[in-house]
Amino acid sequence: MIIILEPDLEDQRTVIAAVRTVAGRYPGVTVKPYEFKGTTHRFGEVHLIGPTAAVPTAPFEGLPGVRQVVRVSAKYRLIGRHDPAHETVGFEHNGVRIDDRTVHVFAGLCAVDTPAHVDEMMAGLAREGVVTTRMGAYKPRSSPYDFQGLGKECLPWVFESAGKHGIRLIAMEATDASHLDELWDALERAGHPTAVMVQIGTRNAQNYELLKKVGRQQEFPVLFKRGMGITLEESLNACEYIASEGNTRILFCLRGVKSHLGEPHRNLVDFAHVPVVRRQTRLPVCIDPSHSVGTSLAAPDGLPDIFHAAAQGIVAGATAVLVDFHPHPEKALCDGGQALRLEMLGPLLDHIRRVRAAYEGSVKASAARRQAVA
Repeated sequence: MIIILEPDLEDQRTVIAAVRTVAGRYPGVTVKPYEFKGTTHRFGEVHLIGPTAAVPTAPFEGLPGVRQVVRVSAKYRLIGRHDPAHETVGFEHNGVRIDDRTVHVFAGLCAVDTPAHVDEMMAGLAREGVVTTRMGAYKPRSSPYDFQGLGKECLPWVFESAGKHGIRLIAMEATDASHLDELWDALERAGHPTAVMVQIGTRNAQNYELLKKVGRQQEFPVLFKRGMGITLEESLNACEYIASEGNTRILFCLRGVKSHLGEPHRNLVDFAHVPVVRRQTRLPVCIDPSHSVGTSLAAPDGLPDIFHAAAQGIVAGATAVLVDFHPHPEKALCDGGQALRLEMLGPLLDHIRRVRAAYEGSVKASAARRQAVA
């Protein structure tokens, strides 16, 4: 059972104390308060855990400051959208706000290779006014003989370059709990010139010990990639693992799923699930067209398939894009065939702005129609 408090309460403690008093009448029920900060409002919830089936809702509904009482049948107790009126909560890290209002493009190297390539990428982002990037230091690969990433050795010069060019947030995968300590130590030594959002890759989508470790720490928000061969429900439950350990700052990323269909694309694009994730959860949604499409080839209209796939996600309401770029894709040590060249960064950003404007226009028109009917 979830007790949803009125937004922006000045004295949440008093209301929570009243909820505790009422909950104390029912044996075995544990009270856990939570607070979520959206773009415009602060939300409080009190979760009642235990044998709540026989606990009546009326005593809680009558408390001052309580907006609604919800019996939770869904598995997503913490990340679920229990009140359709609630905004996507989102989060802010190092001055970058991730929610459903602003689109961010995390363009960068799938795998960090040389200082020169990293610096060239960061400089290109800065020229376009982009403050977010992706940089892979730890790379899980299907073959043990493929390039596994430079690991912690590259972190000092990656962070230095980011600071020099004003890049504020780097999406960087961690494949082991020890990587969290390595990332934090490198940031500390560098003087925190930038910040990291830890990425849980598709291969670790059900690595529950890693999920719990990431959930227990508060230094890094989390970009969680949907598992390539598991259901959407299983992936969302993995996010609930993270949130249940205390870290609710999660960006959910769709990246395509494996199918038996094979070519022409690397994975079956699943961006039609963007509104599904937004309806079922309060998480902001990211898309990864690079790993969905797996090629930088263009359609007859001149736009790369990656542009078209990105548009599918943005027009469905996604507000973050994770996309592979490389100054010299032919020299990339990982996924060079799907990396876009730097000269395509400006056109991609323009394409995303145009599609986002179309989405916002449709949402505005829909709201006007509903208001007219009401």
